[in-house]
Amino acid sequence: MSIQYHVGDLPAHVDLGPVVAIDSETMGLSLVRDRLCVIQLSAGDGNAHVVHFPDGTYDAPNLKRLLADPGVVKLFHFARFDLAMIAKYLGIRCEPVWCTKVASKLVRTNTDRHGLKDLCRELLGVDLSKQQQTSDWGAPVLNDDQLAYAASDVLYLHQLKARLEHLLDREGRRALVEACFRFLPDRAALDLAGWDEQDVFTH
Repeated sequence: MSIQYHVGDLPAHVDLGPVVAIDSETMGLSLVRDRLCVIQLSAGDGNAHVVHFPDGTYDAPNLKRLLADPGVVKLFHFARFDLAMIAKYLGIRCEPVWCTKVASKLVRTNTDRHGLKDLCRELLGVDLSKQQQTSDWGAPVLNDDQLAYAASDVLYLHQLKARLEHLLDREGRRALVEACFRFLPDRAALDLAGWDEQDVFTH
């Protein structure tokens, strides 16, 4: 495994293929208060790229080009939050998207454990460490432990996608989950517009 650390943008020569795993690290979980600090990416080949925005500057044309590319599937775990952060700070609407958390909730109805750590353990036999989850992602330079943590959040998403696709096909829910994925960018837009706590589809 290799981890490439980039400040401010993804290098232009990086090709992450037709399906790229993506995650973000922020100063907290509030879309209003907390800023985007890191975007990490992987092609599913065991390697990761970590793009750091230490000073809150988001002029990242190469990264933005990748995120906006309609020919690249953007693969997330809990895409709703990442999509909102990317839209707010990078000005990009990511499409098409695939979310392992949504897929798990639709097909693994035998459990209420849909976190990334749970999925990796139960579907892949991998035990992820979450020790750095609440560290300072706005620090001027990320340390090795932070980089390893950031990488771990994207290294297994392709494998999880394959396992979940098998379950979705087995249970006949592929069309339903794909409809949910198409709606996710709009769900993120609702969150940013102030409807993050309200289900607009209820009575």
